Amino acid sequence: MSFALAADQPGDTNVHETRAAHPKKNESPAIPEDRGILSPDQAQTATGHFDLDSPEWSLNRELSWLAFNRRVLAEARDERNPLLERINFLAIIGSNLDEFFMKRIGGLKQQVGARVKLLSTDGRTPQQQIDECYEVIRELLDQQQRLETEVLGLLARENIHIRRYADLNRRQQEDMDRYFHDNIYPLLTPQGMDPAHPFPFISNLSLNLLVATRHKEGEHSYLSRIKIPAGAGIPRLVRVEARRHVYVFFEDIVANNLDAVFPGMVVESCTRFRVTRNAITNRLMDQAVDLLVMIESALRERKFAEIVRLEVDADMIPHHRIMLASQLRLDSRKDVFAVDGIMAKCDLRELVAIERPGLHYPAHMPVDHPKISQDAPNIFHLIREEGPFLLQHPYQSFTATVERFLKEASVDPKVMVIKMTLYRTSANSQIIEYLLDAARNGKQVAVVVELMARFDESANIHWATHLEQAGIHVTYGVVGLKTHSKVIFVVRRDHDGLMRYAHIGTGNYNAVTARLYSDLGLLTSDADIGKDLTEFFNFLTLGYAPQRRYKKLLPSPNYLKKVFLGKIARELEHQSKGRGGLIQCKVNALTDTDVIRALYQASQAGVHIDLIVRDSCLLRPGIKGLSENIRVIAIAGRFLEHSRIYYFKNGGAEEYFIGSADLMQRNLDRRVEVVAPVETPALRAELRGILNLQLADRRGAWDMQGDGSYVQRRPQPDGEQRSAQEILIELNRKKLADEQKVMKRQRRIPKRKKS
Repeated sequence: MSFALAADQPGDTNVHETRAAHPKKNESPAIPEDRGILSPDQAQTATGHFDLDSPEWSLNRELSWLAFNRRVLAEARDERNPLLERINFLAIIGSNLDEFFMKRIGGLKQQVGARVKLLSTDGRTPQQQIDECYEVIRELLDQQQRLETEVLGLLARENIHIRRYADLNRRQQEDMDRYFHDNIYPLLTPQGMDPAHPFPFISNLSLNLLVATRHKEGEHSYLSRIKIPAGAGIPRLVRVEARRHVYVFFEDIVANNLDAVFPGMVVESCTRFRVTRNAITNRLMDQAVDLLVMIESALRERKFAEIVRLEVDADMIPHHRIMLASQLRLDSRKDVFAVDGIMAKCDLRELVAIERPGLHYPAHMPVDHPKISQDAPNIFHLIREEGPFLLQHPYQSFTATVERFLKEASVDPKVMVIKMTLYRTSANSQIIEYLLDAARNGKQVAVVVELMARFDESANIHWATHLEQAGIHVTYGVVGLKTHSKVIFVVRRDHDGLMRYAHIGTGNYNAVTARLYSDLGLLTSDADIGKDLTEFFNFLTLGYAPQRRYKKLLPSPNYLKKVFLGKIARELEHQSKGRGGLIQCKVNALTDTDVIRALYQASQAGVHIDLIVRDSCLLRPGIKGLSENIRVIAIAGRFLEHSRIYYFKNGGAEEYFIGSADLMQRNLDRRVEVVAPVETPALRAELRGILNLQLADRRGAWDMQGDGSYVQRRPQPDGEQRSAQEILIELNRKKLADEQKVMKRQRRIPKRKKS
């Protein structure tokens, strides 16, 4: 017995429709001058035609996020990407959709169950959103399946094969049978389903076999469930031969050795199924007596949470499908998704580990920051005398900058205090080790651990307990607010008194994602920022008294949103006085209705607005009289765009900011975020370069349309063929090489003798 790996039809080249956009040759990709900017009088007239509170001027958040996955699918389809990287994008879509069902569909189903009547900003009920999402998801899955067929065929041409057990030769089957008895059979726990054996508990995202058997001479069928073991080094794809890349799925080996599991029985059918559970819990944080205990309890509850999706093999017997849906309390017509091919495509990432350089992106190793020399004995001297420094990950090394900053702080005898926020970190975290070293070395260490970082709660509880046992002062932030900021704060006794040093970033303190996500960081000893961080951490560790004064930092909640809205209004005023308003933002998401309204108003007044938004964007660009002065692009590529940059022209007195906050209500109103100004001309020039490169990108950029769809850009035949990410890799290598040449020349110049 085996499973279909892919649909029989050949690959469809129209997996994702892309409409090429070709701007005029003379058009400036960074700041166009001929965008039909409205005069103030025209804007006033146009304003009267638009009710900015109307749902029609907002797109749907869930559908916008699914559009992001269309762009990921396009990367999987794009023949310009190496083959194993295309496989990786297919796996990412699978993982993304799993999370979408757990978080977004789960939340919407809770609203339906609670009979919530509140409409989304675009005027849809929770049930309408579910129905429309399901329609888009089924289309996405169909396209993903067709693409799976195509790329598996291309893999076979490269001598990488995923085979059905039935297609293996006799020797290979015998090898897999031995593998089953030695490595799989002891792990299996078949569970019957009859009056003496109630329907078993099905864990979230587990892969299962539904097996129907009968006695050889009997007619009555028995149903059983076998959970396919996962984790702890158990591969989903089992390699058939040591010297060749031939693989067979774990569950296919099990399905073809069921005679050992059900001796003396006839196996009538064997099909796969998989469930997705809601990850949203209803715990009230402000009523928690002990947040740690509450989160641990919520994690236990999540294991038994409501099931929101059932995936089944397309050839599952109809009454088996109906039975499963009934037992799992699902609508068999809506909540069941038939899979004709690989189930749990996220596991395809196992193939991505195959070492075939020609099938991967060119090797990328983050370079050292050109100004942070490994030869320099003390990073604090560097920051004080030559800083501040802007860090660009993954182009520049996380280890040689952020980890080095914390490592040196942990052993430097002059460092007295280390404070930091911790949202997510890697499994084998050097960050944690350096914090522990600091505590052992007598430093005062305080860490704000966010226990409610979705899907990282268990890991963060572990780290919090580990840190507390070492004598580190651990707090969980402010009740009712997630601490999403990315800050390390160090107090050091320098020769002239206490000095405050800081790292403020856009990404998590995670060495793994620092090589996969595009993020920024600021290493600074700015006195005002240091004073602001003193207030900021007092707010976090006290858990109350939020009315604090900040001179440079823009924290949320209560402060950041007001400041941003004020800066948008200021650009409108500059525009009205003929000074030309310009706003440019690079964020992961734009969903806050107050910010969107303010941007619409600024556009109506003639302010030019460039938005680089990775995934969800509810603003509708390019609508005459409303948003024709707004353009929105999205970047998809090798690295996940994760940095946040905010720019305001301010009548020529330009302002640049970076930080952890997106333009979402949750970030601005319900999370503790930090956004910091970048004031040094050289660092501002770096940010300007990043913005200009991404706005000009014709390889990885998509232009958003007013209806929420996206058009993929295409390079001109005689134009730049590389993406902004590829150019940034090269630019950072070149900057390091140029700096090393300068340093080499300086070492050769003899020092002049004093007269």
